[in-house]
Amino acid sequence: MNLENAMKYFGTYTQANSGGVGTFKFEYLTSLGFAALVIIIGRFIVSKSKLLQKYAIPAPVVSGMIFSIIVALIKTLGIIEIQFDVDITKDLAQNIFFLTVGYGFSMSLIHHAGGKLMARIAIGACLIITLQNIVGLALAKVINLDPFLALQCSSAGMSGGVGTAAAMGEVFRGMGAPANVSEVGIAAGTLGNVMGSLIGGPVAAYLISRHNLKSDPNDKPESQKDGFIQELDEVKMVKAFALALLIGALGMPIYFILDNIPAIEMPKFIGCLFAGCIARNFLEARDMKTYVPEMSAIESMFLELYLALVLMTIDITKLVPVAGKMGIILLGQAILVTIFAIYVSYNLFGKDYGAAVMASGNCGWACGSGPNAVANIKACMDTYGYHHIAWVIYPSFAVLIDDIYNPILLSVIANFIK
Repeated sequence: MNLENAMKYFGTYTQANSGGVGTFKFEYLTSLGFAALVIIIGRFIVSKSKLLQKYAIPAPVVSGMIFSIIVALIKTLGIIEIQFDVDITKDLAQNIFFLTVGYGFSMSLIHHAGGKLMARIAIGACLIITLQNIVGLALAKVINLDPFLALQCSSAGMSGGVGTAAAMGEVFRGMGAPANVSEVGIAAGTLGNVMGSLIGGPVAAYLISRHNLKSDPNDKPESQKDGFIQELDEVKMVKAFALALLIGALGMPIYFILDNIPAIEMPKFIGCLFAGCIARNFLEARDMKTYVPEMSAIESMFLELYLALVLMTIDITKLVPVAGKMGIILLGQAILVTIFAIYVSYNLFGKDYGAAVMASGNCGWACGSGPNAVANIKACMDTYGYHHIAWVIYPSFAVLIDDIYNPILLSVIANFIK
């Protein structure tokens, strides 16, 4: 067997066009192997760095960025372009993760959090989304950038992430936006994911240090509330995983209903999040088994996998052509989100340890995506201590408000500037 035939087991090679480089796309199992390395190496690097631990930088972000830089250098040197077959596995990881987040969204917890905090989270989410567009359009006026591209670098790519930016790009193009409006939005959302991961930890560390905040030792994950960490049972784990898959399927009709609401673009994971919430409360109301420790383990696994898949597949070389004026607006967005988290979010959410943790989550979703928010919060809690409301309530509810308010606001602004 020659080398060419052997390589077919690991992926597909495409010969280069004139002036380009050849492409090798690893098949999905090999791609998952690389994701596993990103997770393992990231955790090792963070475990050896007190600085990364202090600023609560998520492990897959560290190793994922290193990995994507190496891949970009290989491509830039003209050796080969490396790609990975991760679309389905990335979609699966995101949706399973969000349904487990929704699964922790019980009515008893909402009652414990209080309507006042829920209202403040909604107000904070709408306010930062609005400010992002004001700042983006103002900077675009100064640097002479098309306003549609500015919107893509504002709440479309930042709070909305890659999915919203891609969806709104098609809408904006129909209104007369430049042909590259979708690419700019996707690039902005991609960079936003990195920005949000790097900002959130230091913001939380600053607030915790400045205000001498401490976590409540009695505030523990549901799986530990009886005073000890429950050992995972093989049979229960299988049942919990099967339940997660069933809930994911039930999320599709919910997604169908939400996505067909006029003028609102809904990501698929919102359907899974609602399905998880409904399933949890249905089981609790009937005093049925909820498999909380097992669902918590599934949640952690799929969060790490999703972040690894996202960060390792960022094509840095595609961001270079749009780095100029877009970079100015993204820098403005990073400064805005940092200031907002420290001086608005922290005060709005209660000026305590939980508020600092939620401020780090605010940096995550306001610069890219819901998983960013959760990754920031988890990294913060791993370093400084657990906070149940920040972990379960804040990211899912803030992202839900974002997915409703953001597309509506963008549509209104676009109609004014077209």
